[in-house]
Amino acid sequence: MSKFHTLIAGLAACLAVASVPAQAKGCLKGAVVGGVAGHVAGHHAVAGAVVGCAVGHHLAAKRDREAAQAAAANPAPPASAPRP
Repeated sequence: MSKFHTLIAGLAACLAVASVPAQAKGCLKGAVVGGVAGHVAGHHAVAGAVVGCAVGHHLAAKRDREAAQAAAANPAPPASAPRP
């Protein structure tokens, strides 16, 4: 498989996964980084993109979970009443 075909296959995989926005958070960015790293590390761009997608999604979910916990621990102060 040529480099061009590998790139096209990787992009197609990214688009297929990115078509579900509720579950694709962090996937596209991770897939791009993983694809480039996999290509440089030995022409394994597709495998790198798949792993990068999984890692990117995991990190995005972890970041969201931590933000939700921080928001629950530190609720915003109530808005003050307007002055007459």
